[in-house]
Amino acid sequence: MERLAIFDVDFTITSKETLIEFYRFIVGRYPGKIARLPQAAASGLFYKLGIHDEKAAKEMFLRYLTSFSEDEIRQLSKEFYEKVLISLLYSDGLDKIRELKAKGCRVILNSASPEFYLDHLYGIEGVDKVIGTRFLFENGRFPSKMVGPNNKGEEKVRRLYEYLDEEEIDLEGSYMFSDSMSDEPLLRLVGRPYLINYKRKDPKYPVLNWR
Repeated sequence: MERLAIFDVDFTITSKETLIEFYRFIVGRYPGKIARLPQAAASGLFYKLGIHDEKAAKEMFLRYLTSFSEDEIRQLSKEFYEKVLISLLYSDGLDKIRELKAKGCRVILNSASPEFYLDHLYGIEGVDKVIGTRFLFENGRFPSKMVGPNNKGEEKVRRLYEYLDEEEIDLEGSYMFSDSMSDEPLLRLVGRPYLINYKRKDPKYPVLNWR
């Protein structure tokens, strides 16, 4: 049976949070978007205060994109990958992807970040599937509406099984890499779980330090 090598993205194979870096990239291209910073900051505050759940907070944060067409967002996402995202990738993470691909694993990136820009991570040699949080594009526009739940926790497991579509997989021989215990549903699914750059005491899983 085939084995999987599953990787979270933010702070697992990247050194920074991609959602924030995408906003910074957009502001660099369109300085007027800095006017949306209070709304973006408020989205995080509302989540911390329990006013918004993660879905509502992320939809609120991404409203700065509603003035762009779908084609513009697709092009900006491509430029973000080429000019920013590539530079954020840990070389150790890329080495691990290549190593496990060479060993016959199917490499899957499974992240809560938006799929519309994560899709460009197919440009990484060895990546077979990218799963992210899905957002709606409607009539060529971006209404900042999430399609389904935020891809986090148990939703990552559901999306993985949705993709696998009842294929027989050697989960005991499979790998999962994440910086956070929020990914424990995926970490406990496989036989070879690892935490990346994890600093808390008494980690439940083996820790790897990547740069």
